[in-house]
Amino acid sequence: MDQIAALVDRAEIVDVVTAVFDTVDAKNWPVCRELFDDEVDADFTSLNGGEPARITADALVDGWRTGLHARKQSFHTVSNFAVTVDGAEAHVTAKGYAYNVLDEGLGGGLWEVWGVYRLGLVRQAEGWKVTALTFDAWHTRGDEAVRAHTMD
Repeated sequence: MDQIAALVDRAEIVDVVTAVFDTVDAKNWPVCRELFDDEVDADFTSLNGGEPARITADALVDGWRTGLHARKQSFHTVSNFAVTVDGAEAHVTAKGYAYNVLDEGLGGGLWEVWGVYRLGLVRQAEGWKVTALTFDAWHTRGDEAVRAHTMD
């Protein structure tokens, strides 16, 4: 692969990863869903316990829709991207920070987390799609009830 193609791949991959977090914060669930392959290897055990799982992208995005409802603000940022590409597969590691804030009418409150995201992607005809998402939380601060709050 020539250097220009490698740089284009890297830019496209970083754009997809960044878009995942931007669409989550914007609560743009249809666009967020389109960034994923039909099934995703998801591992949020550092926050939720349990076991890593292969789930549908619809289930992943629906879980975010429930947990990051309209009355909960979120902000995610990722940086320090390490990208490796092997043909039609890519792996990304990035540092991440996020916060959740509840509306005052729900009691307010803030929860924050710092950690590392690890993502797998595959090149498809329509572009790069996320096939795996792991978050390794290094530190949390704030009210855990804010993170867990749903409107259900």
